[in-house]
Amino acid sequence: MRRFLLTVFLLAALLVLGGGAAGLWWVYQPMRMPQAPVDLSVESGTLPRGVAQAVTDAGVDVHPDLLYWWFRVSGQARQIKAGSYALEAGLTPHRLLSKLARGEEALRSVTLVEGWTFRQFRAALAKEEHLKPETHGLPDAELMAKVGRPGQHPEGRFFPDTYTYARGTSDVAVLQRAVRAMDRRLAAAWEQRTPDAVTRSPEEALILASIVEKETGKGADRPLVSAVFNNRLRIGMRLQTDPTVIYGLGETFDGNLRRSDLQADTPWNTYTRPGLPPTPIAMPGKASLLAAVQPGPTKAIYFVARGDGSSQFSQTLDEHNRAVNKFQRGQ
Repeated sequence: MRRFLLTVFLLAALLVLGGGAAGLWWVYQPMRMPQAPVDLSVESGTLPRGVAQAVTDAGVDVHPDLLYWWFRVSGQARQIKAGSYALEAGLTPHRLLSKLARGEEALRSVTLVEGWTFRQFRAALAKEEHLKPETHGLPDAELMAKVGRPGQHPEGRFFPDTYTYARGTSDVAVLQRAVRAMDRRLAAAWEQRTPDAVTRSPEEALILASIVEKETGKGADRPLVSAVFNNRLRIGMRLQTDPTVIYGLGETFDGNLRRSDLQADTPWNTYTRPGLPPTPIAMPGKASLLAAVQPGPTKAIYFVARGDGSSQFSQTLDEHNRAVNKFQRGQ
């Protein structure tokens, strides 16, 4: 151990002095890899030491402490960018740092769309021919165990974004990045909640955000839609929102929501059951997460679509009925 530390110290000293031929020799030597390319994922906020460890964990035969010292003495440690990288055969520490500092990510990507259900997300992953399909055919419960969330319902747990990956990357890696991204986004939103928000936990905020996501046709309406649901929850009024009913119908929904569907009781039917449904119904984006915990300044408890993507908000049932007649029935 002492001998290794002495080696690291000498290498650092040589590189700092700028004339260390021995140290420079190492940074230009190819690193050994069991196979190529090696997939490396650098999450946002990862420190240089964590990046060095991630390189080793990915399968590159290099000591993380030695690599970390190279990052430090090069002066480029803070320039390392998050992303997915393909580490090709023959890669040297010098070329690796250049790749990370320039953000030379793999060009493959998959996009998770705001408002998608988990079923839609899985279908999108299955179509990515350059992803290794390790979760193909697995039940949702087994998939969640693979991404490190055993026993957790998958709906709403993955943040909608574009995720880049190297050819041959496991779909598990993409799922893990998406679930960690949602953890961060939800935690950040929860820290910004206002006193008007009635949700009692980040879990409830996530569920409400998913409903806001599905009920909003125009982005500017999100805080007001959230306010309606917050106001209803506050006074004990049922949410009575169609997207939750549709979610509860699952694959049996044929695109036409009937009165009988509104009366058919499921855990997600907010016409027949009070409060929030037991799980999210979709994957909310950042704006919906914030809207859920920062409801707009209105006492409205009703809203109806105007037909142009926006909504009309009302405080009383009479006002709401007039808005329905105007915008839905053309009276």
